[in-house]
Amino acid sequence: MNEKESFNNKPSIKPFSEVTIFHGHICPGSAIGYKAANAGLNELKSSISEDEEIVAVVENDSCAVDAVQVLTGCTFGKGNLVFKDHGKQVYTFINRNTNDAVRVSLNDSFSVDTLAPQLGKRRALVNSGVATELEKADLKQMTVEVSEEILDIPNSKMFHIEHVEVDLPEKAKIYKSVKCSECGEMVSEHRSRVRNGKIICIPCFGDVNK
Repeated sequence: MNEKESFNNKPSIKPFSEVTIFHGHICPGSAIGYKAANAGLNELKSSISEDEEIVAVVENDSCAVDAVQVLTGCTFGKGNLVFKDHGKQVYTFINRNTNDAVRVSLNDSFSVDTLAPQLGKRRALVNSGVATELEKADLKQMTVEVSEEILDIPNSKMFHIEHVEVDLPEKAKIYKSVKCSECGEMVSEHRSRVRNGKIICIPCFGDVNK
């Protein structure tokens, strides 16, 4: 298995093994995310973000996003990992220093089910709780094999990759905390709500029983 593709004069990309350490196991989702981030960084000619110079906009909350974090250095804490709940295998990578942005979307021709037709059935069996130890081991092996196969697919065959124009997200801000008048817990001021002149956190604001 090649843990990363070989590029001449391209930025340094972390190996897939580091994604596995962070994510906790090998799976097709983390492999897809690895390939997507790999493609985006190479198009941007950028390495991992030391601070906020790289922004990653992810349109799902799958295993793939863990790989995006490892390769790009983008995190929620730094404010340069932006989540859009679209349920799509689409990733946009932005270099603040160059204003260049690359959108990476999974081709409709790509399918894990096509690569490993029995994987879904075996996973369902294991999740049902009736699988034998041999069947569980078989699922683990199948998962590793299909993940390795994904890593060896050229980026251009997996994704539609295009340079796009985007509005740069604002850099992370630090907001003061205020006290919710209902539960007494502290909440970031910009996430608070006001009802009857009182500051209320989002959970309390949505609780019609209070």
